[in-house]
Amino acid sequence: MEAHVKVLGWLNVILGGLGVLISFAILGGIVAVSSIFGIGGEEALLPIHIIAIVGGIVTLFTLLLSLPGLLLGYGLLNFRPWARILGLVLSGLSLFHVPIGTALAIYSFWVLLKPETEALFRND
Repeated sequence: MEAHVKVLGWLNVILGGLGVLISFAILGGIVAVSSIFGIGGEEALLPIHIIAIVGGIVTLFTLLLSLPGLLLGYGLLNFRPWARILGLVLSGLSLFHVPIGTALAIYSFWVLLKPETEALFRND
């Protein structure tokens, strides 16, 4: 089961990293669109502010959803006791992210609920 825990850890690191990259891409898009609207003069200030606020919220939301996956991946790769619990909680939330999140959640439940896996995470 140790190999499955490592695979699960790397999958969470990769997906969390992709989420962080996507949030930075959203932020870059916001800056680009705002600068394009900024050329329009003073009448374009309201759309710039709206784009900046909505884009900032989307960026922050994406970043906040991605960082726990990175943390979980680190914990699983290093067999930290808290990572198993965090993995089960995040897997429950990932069930609703069809289809990739659901597949990852089912795999996570299968790996993390095995008695052999529980033994790997004990503080002995």
